[in-house]
Order: sequence, then C-alpha cells, then structure tokens
Amino acid sequence: MEKDIYILGIESSCDDTSAAVLKNGVLLSNVTASQAVHEAYGGVVPELASRAHQQNVVPVVSEAIKRAGITKEQLSAVAFTRGPGLMGSLLVGVNFAKGFARSLGIPMIDVNHLQGHVMAHFITSPSPSEGGEGLAQKGAEGNSSPLGRSGEVHPPFPFICLLVSGGNSQIVLVRAYNDMEVLGQTIDDAAGEAIDKCSKVMGLGYPGGPIIDRLARQGNPKAYQFAEPHIPGYDYSFSGLKTSFLYNLKKWVEDDPDFVEHHKEDLAASLEWTIVDILMKKLKLAVKDTGIKHVAVAGGVSANNGLRNAFHDYAKRFGWTVYIPKFSYTTDNAAMIGIVGYYKYMDKEFCSIDAPAFSKVTFK
Repeated sequence: MEKDIYILGIESSCDDTSAAVLKNGVLLSNVTASQAVHEAYGGVVPELASRAHQQNVVPVVSEAIKRAGITKEQLSAVAFTRGPGLMGSLLVGVNFAKGFARSLGIPMIDVNHLQGHVMAHFITSPSPSEGGEGLAQKGAEGNSSPLGRSGEVHPPFPFICLLVSGGNSQIVLVRAYNDMEVLGQTIDDAAGEAIDKCSKVMGLGYPGGPIIDRLARQGNPKAYQFAEPHIPGYDYSFSGLKTSFLYNLKKWVEDDPDFVEHHKEDLAASLEWTIVDILMKKLKLAVKDTGIKHVAVAGGVSANNGLRNAFHDYAKRFGWTVYIPKFSYTTDNAAMIGIVGYYKYMDKEFCSIDAPAFSKVTFK
C-alpha cells in the first residue's frame, strides 16, 4: 500500500499569512490570517506586513495542521512561496519553511506565487464545491473538461489564463503546471493597483477592489468615459486610465465638492467597465491568435463580478469554455501553493536549504 502524501503549503508574499495541508493532492485545510493594520494607511506597509507575518505564521501553520487532522510528523514536504512579492514578507515565510522542514527532516519545495494563482484551478476539495463556483461554463463550441475528485472542472492543457491582481496583469499560455509562457503583461500599473488607487482618490477606503465592485453593481457603466490606452500586442497599460480618472474627478469636484458622494456608484461602474473592457480586448486577441478556447481567470481581481460576468458573456458570444475560481481561491492563499507543491513533489523537484526569496515579478 502506497504511503499517503501530505503537503504543507505556506504563503506570505504580501499581507496575508496562510497555511494549507493537502493529502494526495486533495485539500484538507486552508487557514489565512489577514492584516487589518494597513487599512489606516490606504495600502500595504511592508515593514508592518513583515512584523505581522512573524506574529501569525506559527499559529496559522499550527491551526492548518490541526484542522487537517494530522500531526506535523506525517508531513511529506513543505511548499512555500519563494516569490515574487514583498521581500520582508517573503523572508518570514521562507525562513520559517526552512526551519520547519529541517526540524522534520523533510524536503522543501519552492513555489512561484504567480504559478500558484494559475494552478488554483486545480485545487480539489474533499466534498463538492458550493454554489457552482470553481466550475467551467461551456460556450457554443466548448468541449468537456477533466473532473476533479469532488466534481470540480479543471482546465485541460493547454489553456489561456488571465492573471489579474493588485500587482500583476498578465495573459499566460499554460501548457503544463511547470510550463507557462507570459504572452502579455502590464508595462506599468496592474489592474488591481489602478482600482485601489482610484478608490483611494475617491476617498472610499482600502482595499478598493471590493468597494468598487459593490458600488458598481448599483451604477451606470456608461455614465463616464475614461482614456483607454492603445498598446501593441498583448501588453497592458493602466497608468493612463488612472491619470484620466484623476484629472476628470478633480475637474468635477471643483464644480461640485460633493460630486463623489452624489455619483460614486456611476463612477465605480464606469471605472470597472473600462478596466474590464481593456482586459478582455487583449485576452480576446490572444485567444484568437492562439486558437485556444479554454480560458481561465485567476488572481485577486478575478473576484470582481464585472470581470466574471464578462467571462460568461464571452463564453456565450465566442464559444469559449471559461474557468472561474471559487472566491476563496482568488486572493492569496496557501492552497494554491500546496497544489503546486504536490505536483512538484510527484516529480521530485525539491529545492536546497539555501534557496533565497526573490521579489521580481517573473515566472521561474
């Protein structure tokens, strides 16, 4: 009888400390401690983030192991986010993983944070997923896709993935879990960053993503027009949109000091519509050029309802089969690190104790 494989995943790339345990590739637990301290500053403060990780990492890992119903001695390997991310935050997770793995005499597996977001689509739960999230929607020409153990539908290789978060906006061609090619990416700001900064300018608070999403559901997406960049190929740019939003808002507020309060729903809806339109136009081009109609979305911005609705719309209009993750797997979490760790464990792809963290945004 083969021995069960237990992987501990650790994620600490930004301001969420997360740990997860997987058994033979199936998720047993996924625990995350968020940091409310950054709300007062309108953004993540790196020094505060790293200190909070130091406080949270031990109890979070302990709780993940406890909820999994195992002991730490049963773990087969420790998978951890090596980068990209905030260096101070990464170092806490990396160094903890090194000490923890060495104390147990088990191998370490380094995981690229961006690779983890893409592979979140392959997280398998021990029971059926709730509410239809995490399932594929077939377009007119869509094909069937492989099922996970609990009925989740995983995208078949190759597929195209739109990876959008606060720090990244990329179109990725995914040939295998360890073979990903970035076809296009932002040349300046990321989509999530633009949303957060526009929310901050409006005085709506941080993080801006959920706030803009909620307000946009009540507004008119065609109420205002903002500049859309014309960048060749599959690359993105959101700095021009952010500047256009800022200048227009400044002019409107000069005429009416209460303009934001009176029109925040329409502003949010128009901002969201513009960003989603920019994202989907480039994605449509990539799908057309590659001929690959299995299309996934990943990253924190994939929780946005406007973007999710656009994916459903494109599935119907262009015959795509789209894959939208469960809300719990859109933000930074250790389950996505654990699933990559499981695949790498099966390939015996371990890292050495001296593997350093890296902050640069890239695929390894």
